[in-house]
Amino acid sequence: MSEKNMEIMEEKKEGLHLPEPENFIEREINADLEKGVNTVVQTRFPPEPNGYMHIGHIKAICVDFGTAEKYGGICNLRFDDTNPSKEDTEYVDSIMNDIRWMGFKWEHMYYASEYYDQLYEFALQLIRKGVAYVDDLTQEEMREYRGTLTEPGKNSPYRDRSVEENLDLFDRMKNGEFKEGEKVLRAKIDMSSPNMNMRDPAMYRISYTPHHRTGTKWCIYPMYDFAHPLSDAIEGVTYSLCSFEFEDHRPLYNWFIEQVGCFDHPPRQIEFSRMEITNVVTSKRKLRALVENHVVDGWDDPRMPTLAGLRKRGYTPESIKKFIADTGVAKSRGATIDYAFLEYCLREDLKLQNKRVMAVLDPVKVVITNYPENQVEFFDVVNNPENPELGSRKVPFSREVYIERADFMEEPEKKFFRMAPGREVRLMGAYLVTCNEVVKDENGVVQEIHCTYDPETKGGNAPDGRKVKGTIHYVSCAEGVPATIRLYDHLFVYDEAAQDYMTNPNSVTIMDHAFVEPSVCKEPLGTRYQFVRTGYFITDPADSKDGKLVINQIVPLKSSYKPQ
Repeated sequence: MSEKNMEIMEEKKEGLHLPEPENFIEREINADLEKGVNTVVQTRFPPEPNGYMHIGHIKAICVDFGTAEKYGGICNLRFDDTNPSKEDTEYVDSIMNDIRWMGFKWEHMYYASEYYDQLYEFALQLIRKGVAYVDDLTQEEMREYRGTLTEPGKNSPYRDRSVEENLDLFDRMKNGEFKEGEKVLRAKIDMSSPNMNMRDPAMYRISYTPHHRTGTKWCIYPMYDFAHPLSDAIEGVTYSLCSFEFEDHRPLYNWFIEQVGCFDHPPRQIEFSRMEITNVVTSKRKLRALVENHVVDGWDDPRMPTLAGLRKRGYTPESIKKFIADTGVAKSRGATIDYAFLEYCLREDLKLQNKRVMAVLDPVKVVITNYPENQVEFFDVVNNPENPELGSRKVPFSREVYIERADFMEEPEKKFFRMAPGREVRLMGAYLVTCNEVVKDENGVVQEIHCTYDPETKGGNAPDGRKVKGTIHYVSCAEGVPATIRLYDHLFVYDEAAQDYMTNPNSVTIMDHAFVEPSVCKEPLGTRYQFVRTGYFITDPADSKDGKLVINQIVPLKSSYKPQ
């Protein structure tokens, strides 16, 4: 354990407490603390910097950091950078940004590559002990020798090399005397084990790819299953919390630590269920392909299930944490969670925080023929009726306004109460207007709607008490701000024929001729709004350029989903 960590751990002991457990992990920790197995809680979040973090990582982030926080312990960030061919400092930076955005802080940041010298010495120790050997089998041959779930494997013909020969070959591997794939260092465990992970797993392989931190110093790199448990042990981690797919790796995790044998308080691995969500694919390989093939506009495309994409989309850390907390931490393999529940948590978080403003996405012009030309009125409108603390704003109204094309129907259907010829409707907070005439182009497409207004209905209410069923929103033509608005659907949809998730070709709809009320431009880019009758949106700081406002849909206003 580092001196810094020892100092931190000593400080944390003073504040150790046993909170009321909320899940099986906390019950296990409480039992250990009560028995004196551990006196502190130290966790770590150990991402591999080979891509941007996605929604599947969020649970691990919340469990690792949240558990340490609850017990007054510490959580470190460690980059398990053992595969130089796929890793990059870009991913390191993005992961740090994502963790900060989620509101978590690490006590110290480490890299597995900091331990390369120590891990190499551990490997030499295991060779001398007779439990590691250099193998010449190719990858294909190793797969053949490994056996299956129902058939045991068989020993490599190189398994019984002498300690001296193995030390010599491993040294020559380190010195770059062999080609990639020509040699590999393996643990000598049990080729007949029912656990496939225990059938002489690889410990080191040769790679001449420069490392993003160590450069060309090394041409052999430790495998994840070797480096990960020993990195935990070096750092003094007490609880290695990980998702359920690592359960079968736990015996190997413990084996490496036990064989090295120099750790007084080895870490304990505890697995929890993964988070599977409908309409979400979290394979880094598939996500990388979407980026490299320009199917999406980068890792932070608002359609992507990455944290960078969710952030650009307008999701809040609080809504994501609420989603994780409400879905719970279980020991068994979890059920698939409906993505609609994440959206529900988001709406619940947004509905009291943001101003409700007017925006017209698919505009058609309404000319109020009896309203004075060149006149502009400003109506005082409450920003959020459910949160008076957000105050009010002035909304302009003029002779020409835009309404949603869907709010007009020349031949209205039954139960259509919005604008139609001869019908009086309310322009939200302004006046009652009546449609008198429709102007179309040569193709029969409505270009303008001519109306008259009742000056006595200022504010949207008739003094004689007459009832108007339809209320629609608007944006003043003279004062409205043009904007491009992007509407999103799921990036992935399930294909019944293929029995798999496929990329959705209709995952984004661009509304190039939208208009928003001018108050939107008075707030900084990155501000969230509720567009009345439409949904929640955020102004895009990166894509709003040269005076052109770009706005991303966060989530639609309503859903038929009801949480269980």
